[in-house]
Amino acid sequence: MKLLITGGAGFIGSAVVRQAIRDGHAVVNLDALTYAACLENVAEAAKSPNYAFEKADIRDRAALDRIFAEHKPDAVMHLAAESHVDRSIDSPGDFIQTNVIGTFNMLEAARAFWQAQGKPAAFRFHHISTDEVFGTLGETGQFTEETPYAPNSPYSASKAGSDHLVRAWAETYGLPIVMTNCSNNYGPYHFPEKLVPVVILKALAGEPIPVYGKGENIRDWLYVEDHADALLTVLQKGELGRSYNIGGENEARNIDLVRTICTILDEKRPKNAAYADQITFVTDRPGHDMRYAIDPERIRTELGWRPSVTLEQGLEKTVQWYLDNEAWWRPLQDRSGVGQRLGVKA
Repeated sequence: MKLLITGGAGFIGSAVVRQAIRDGHAVVNLDALTYAACLENVAEAAKSPNYAFEKADIRDRAALDRIFAEHKPDAVMHLAAESHVDRSIDSPGDFIQTNVIGTFNMLEAARAFWQAQGKPAAFRFHHISTDEVFGTLGETGQFTEETPYAPNSPYSASKAGSDHLVRAWAETYGLPIVMTNCSNNYGPYHFPEKLVPVVILKALAGEPIPVYGKGENIRDWLYVEDHADALLTVLQKGELGRSYNIGGENEARNIDLVRTICTILDEKRPKNAAYADQITFVTDRPGHDMRYAIDPERIRTELGWRPSVTLEQGLEKTVQWYLDNEAWWRPLQDRSGVGQRLGVKA
């Protein structure tokens, strides 16, 4: 297939681009190249004759119409989004404009193209979202595809809004869609503002490693290359109009995740003191959800997919990648707000 992948220079998007090219698909990578995007993330894929890049913003409808008309994709994988919860607390307007208005533009451009092509049966619009739209869990339970939406941050609210738009375009206009909601991703090329890369890079720099509250918040961790494989599986095999939750089957408290990373660094880059000595508990951010957990039964039974990388394996791979790729992450640390605590103005 020829895939139009939005946000393909970002963390998850670039993993999808790399996997799609390896699988033999043609890829059109549409990315605005905002602060968290990096073309080095897709340098491997860009060597392929099946790869094309379009610098464009999903808020620009005219640009989207041109790209659809020129490239005529067989399917869309929509990943472009503002994604950092802390930043959404400080600047919620950016998240509404990109995640809600941008998704509206993508849906309208895709619908116009699909209709102009005679509504081909094989066309797909795959909207990629997050488990954060479901809100927070207590000590037990898991999110299913039927869990009511209850977003608690501007980020998750904007993603919930985009999910609802996608469903509405399917019901109202018949646009052939599939949807996915994933748990927390981690792995290579993760922009250094999220928990895992922040821990690694703060540890290596000998700086305090910030952990919100008591570190008792629980997340299900999904290795990004597993996620890319799952997304392509849903695109090709998923039932139209259906949503699929994608989880890593790897629940962990934040503090336990941080200590595991420190232990891996103790082994791979030993120093006089233990890296865990740098852990510093800081004031929690507003609206911090306590626990996320994914019930992966639907994707496992209907599509035969499940993650292949355990949390221990994935963290070791990720730490090693950051140790081996300082030339990638070092320049990114100079960008605005990277590695700093955000989302505490509320």
